[in-house]
Amino acid sequence: RPGEQKHSKEPSSLQCMHLAVVACGDRLEETLIMLKSAVLFSNRRLCFHIFAEDSLKPEFEKKASFFLKEWPSSYTKKFEYNIYPITFSVGNAQEWKKLFKPCAAQRLFLPVILKDVDSLLYVDTDVLFLRPIDDIWHILKEFNSTQLAAMAPEHEIPKIGWYSRFARHPYYGTTGVNSGVMLMNLTRIRNTQFKNSMIPSGLTWEEMLYPLYQKYKNYITWGDQDLLNIIFYFNPECLYVFPCQWNYRPDHCMYGSSCKGAEEEGVSILHGNRGVYHDDKQPTFKALYEAIRDFPFEDNLFQSLYYPLQSKFLDTVHTLCGRIPQVFLKQIEKTMKKVYENRVIVYLGANHRY
Repeated sequence: RPGEQKHSKEPSSLQCMHLAVVACGDRLEETLIMLKSAVLFSNRRLCFHIFAEDSLKPEFEKKASFFLKEWPSSYTKKFEYNIYPITFSVGNAQEWKKLFKPCAAQRLFLPVILKDVDSLLYVDTDVLFLRPIDDIWHILKEFNSTQLAAMAPEHEIPKIGWYSRFARHPYYGTTGVNSGVMLMNLTRIRNTQFKNSMIPSGLTWEEMLYPLYQKYKNYITWGDQDLLNIIFYFNPECLYVFPCQWNYRPDHCMYGSSCKGAEEEGVSILHGNRGVYHDDKQPTFKALYEAIRDFPFEDNLFQSLYYPLQSKFLDTVHTLCGRIPQVFLKQIEKTMKKVYENRVIVYLGANHRY
């Protein structure tokens, strides 16, 4: 039906890596480019859960259909998607909608809405995958018995971090966490009683959300991200903190290089917050976005994606983030080599004669 693409006879959710995104306002193109980056490199099947305003849904379905017609079947058969309306199960819907950016609070309700999904990766629309989602999905297996979500630190250096300098509410750790990339075991979230600052006994996730917002709404700046920081401040044992290369933002390079993991391994997930894909403040981020946007799905990834990207980066070496191009290029080069090797192995296997 419209808004749903199913290309496989094995749609079991257990065989899927589930990815959720909330697209409101003018974030339609970003969402589609994010999905393109996810499909480009991933190995296992993907199930996308796209939450969109009613006014955006027809346009999304129209553009998605247009995009999908351009994509080869070798890519479209790797995923299915569903589009959902924006809904909030508790509290005042209009309040939630206006919290920080339009509809951003929807991510707080994913455990309640997606009742049949066990685990999920949530990302903001302005995220690009530079390696297979499979690799971050494996982090779920690293959770200990109490951990139920994973996020990256908001900053690496406390003395210049936002939370450590300005927050007027509790936050996780020494620098807080960023909610733009969030890996969740939804089953554990639904089954956990969370410690909180409102009543001595624990509350379920759904019971906690609106009272927590009411208590702290005059003190929060970053909306739903602040609420998540408050939750994990009181429940630190529930959070797994993954390294900064899984949520690499302009802050990691515009004040000098502060993400050691990206220096060593390259960026795994690029998060172009503050609109940097669409202005000239951070040309390195914009170059990556445009390279993936314009990639024509040709078989030769190096010729059609990597070399044009290298060329664009030459124009950014005078910028703060452009001075460290290897951080942006290292991981995507590794990923493309693996994709190429896998295709060669498959091709040789299909044509091998005994």
